[in-house]
Amino acid sequence: MKQRIFGLISLLIGIVMALAVIELTAIAWLFLEEGRFVSAVDLFQRTQNTYVRDATKGTNCRYVDTLYPHPYLAFVHHGNPPCGMPNINNIGLLNTDFPTVKPTDRYVVLLVGGSVASQLAQNWPAPAPRFLEEELNKRFVSPNGKPFLVLNGGDGAWKEPQSFILFSMYATSVDAVLTVDGYNEHYMFRSYTEERLERPLSNFTDVNPFVADENFGDAAIGWVMGRIAGTLAQMPLLGHSHAAYMVVRGIEAAAKGKDVFKADKSKRTTLTSIFALPADIKGNGEKVFALQLLLYQKYTRAIEALAKDNSVKTAYFLQPVPSWGKTLTDEEKRAAGGNLADPVLYRRMVEGMLTLRDRGMAMFDLGEMLKDEKDTIYADDIHFIRDEKGDSKGYRLMARLVADDLAKTWDLKAK
Repeated sequence: MKQRIFGLISLLIGIVMALAVIELTAIAWLFLEEGRFVSAVDLFQRTQNTYVRDATKGTNCRYVDTLYPHPYLAFVHHGNPPCGMPNINNIGLLNTDFPTVKPTDRYVVLLVGGSVASQLAQNWPAPAPRFLEEELNKRFVSPNGKPFLVLNGGDGAWKEPQSFILFSMYATSVDAVLTVDGYNEHYMFRSYTEERLERPLSNFTDVNPFVADENFGDAAIGWVMGRIAGTLAQMPLLGHSHAAYMVVRGIEAAAKGKDVFKADKSKRTTLTSIFALPADIKGNGEKVFALQLLLYQKYTRAIEALAKDNSVKTAYFLQPVPSWGKTLTDEEKRAAGGNLADPVLYRRMVEGMLTLRDRGMAMFDLGEMLKDEKDTIYADDIHFIRDEKGDSKGYRLMARLVADDLAKTWDLKAK
């Protein structure tokens, strides 16, 4: 009996020592790779962008657990227990409820776009600032003399035509509409893209299991690995393990090198087939770019036409990206994790959108808003750092520049 106990103890000691060696090896490897020690907690955070991470901060819920299907907008969020978000409004977005009838005691501005637009507009988690609303109310008098109310019409992974669809639903409920976008749209401009601009990003499949067996490539793999990493990060032991992080990263790298999400070619109707590019355009980078730009411009022009018909003021902003217009700090480079947008492709898309100025549309480029900033501003490949109270130098600066441009194009009076 004593020998068996001694043997078991020896085995356990051996396992512990082996795990310790693996962990120390992982720490050493990552130290050499990073040039400094980075905690496993910080490394796991890099596996999700800050918008996704904030949605589940302090809970054991995953981002997918916060999503809710929408018949026209593809996906929104919910406030239902146990994983509902606490600041969800009546249409499944963050912050103030959307009105059906235009309020008379406020000047209502609808800000549409993706997650950056959402963070510029909303104050989640409370008591985070409502950046643009605060900036406008502090400095300018609205066209009707009432306080500005900025409605959050953005969400993570949204792109056109979601902004157009949302505005078309509430065009009679608001006084003005703004777009802050470009980053999510630019993914569809890449030469190897095989689908039209309108194809919804992967969150749509999260809430629609009927189409969940299609080929989503690296985006799907990244989402799956993000869920795994998020679960491990919540565990008291593995969440602080560099070896666990290395395993997650290794699986992701291996999976992206294989066609593990091969589509079923026998199916005639799939999400891919619905949004497929014509055969003579697929694989031709110039034709892909030209078509996607035409579609992107179409939805922006559609917003303009609908706004004019409803006496709604407009302005359109192309958002900045870390790969252009700022000298990145070492922290920003590490936080981006190799996911930077192609600066040439992105800027070409922006220039194409700015040609809508020739139609008299108020198009603005925020690409150089951080050109003189030496501090670390970006938290990942697109979002700005927010502190524990939700405040942000990046979003404060963006709000100020947007307000300046609105003052000019809407002829706002300064306070």
